[in-house]
Amino acid sequence: MSEEPQKIPVWLWLALVAAGVLAITMGARQSLGLFVSPLNTATGLGIANISLAMAIGQFMWGAVQPVAGAVADHHGPGRVLATGVVLLAASFVLTPFMHSTLGLSLVLGMLMACGSGSAAFSVLIGSVAQQVPNRQRGMVAGIINAGGSFGQFIFAPIVQGLIQVLGWMGALWALAGITLVALPATRLLRRSGGKDAGAPVAAHEAGGLRQALREALGDRSYLLLHAGFFTCGFHIAFLVTHLPGEVSLCGLPAGVASWSLAIIGLSNVFGSLIAGWAVQRWRCKMVLFAMYGSRALLILAYMALPKTALTFYLFAVGLGMTWLATVPPTAGIVGKLFGTRYMATLFGLTLLSHQAGGFLGAWLGGLAIVHWGSFTPMWLADAALAAAAAFVNLPIREPIPSVRKTGAPVVSD
Repeated sequence: MSEEPQKIPVWLWLALVAAGVLAITMGARQSLGLFVSPLNTATGLGIANISLAMAIGQFMWGAVQPVAGAVADHHGPGRVLATGVVLLAASFVLTPFMHSTLGLSLVLGMLMACGSGSAAFSVLIGSVAQQVPNRQRGMVAGIINAGGSFGQFIFAPIVQGLIQVLGWMGALWALAGITLVALPATRLLRRSGGKDAGAPVAAHEAGGLRQALREALGDRSYLLLHAGFFTCGFHIAFLVTHLPGEVSLCGLPAGVASWSLAIIGLSNVFGSLIAGWAVQRWRCKMVLFAMYGSRALLILAYMALPKTALTFYLFAVGLGMTWLATVPPTAGIVGKLFGTRYMATLFGLTLLSHQAGGFLGAWLGGLAIVHWGSFTPMWLADAALAAAAAFVNLPIREPIPSVRKTGAPVVSD
């Protein structure tokens, strides 16, 4: 009986713990769109100003990730994750007291983004990847990513219910308490995933982080990866912020929006696991090509269909299969190109590009509804960008994942 826990490999245990943390931080953050209408009613700031605050949050969530990743690469992930959880909880507590665009921008745009970004993909995937055999990294990224999607699935209807029962302010304070549940898990990751947990497996040790950054930013394939991920961020931020508004414009009840977000999250649990499996069998860039291409076709199909609850639910299923499932192949290419020693930093930079797109998706969506009274221009732009992202990934040079004695990936096509 004493040997029973040994049946679960350490890497799988770490991946599940990291997935649990991401389920809470991403689930809470991705449900924020449900507060747009209550915030507008309570503050009178207007959809455009609230969208601007949330757009700043989209960008800052990406901007903080390479910084948090660099700190975690140097000092270990435990304190970075714990600090992020505390800041995220504090942002939920303070939001009801903000009645100006500046106040919302500081809390939703800065504090919440710094908290959730410090306990998100770059730190979690980067820390676990250093202890995972190369052949299992894709699956580990898929498991962690699935945790975030599962969080969205369970949080969307919970948050909608909290708003109905406690009001929007009470719902935010309840989210603060729920978020703090992730603190014990960050301690487990600190014990197992710190900088001393295992020997580095990447190159760049002679030149350190500076050399790793110089090499990455001069690599055409890395920059193309950024371009595709920018479009992914535009797509996701637009939908997570404005899907409730789109549902309202179609004359459907708010429950359709919350359940659509939940369905997206549930579908992406499967999509993430499938993506983790797929990148172990096919080139990551081809997986990304298929994902982005399918999004363009799905958006065009949505625009042509009648806007019923069933349409939204089917649309959510299709979206969910690739929603954040782009993370495992994107992280996989970063690991193949540069190894895992500074993966939290280098993958964090791709997330910065992702959230630069997110800023535009959230903000321009608000401007579209103010100026045109419709999201149609955004849907068209979204479809065009998704198609462009599909083809941008094809020229990426993806190394064969073999490793030299130094630990650096062998770069070959």
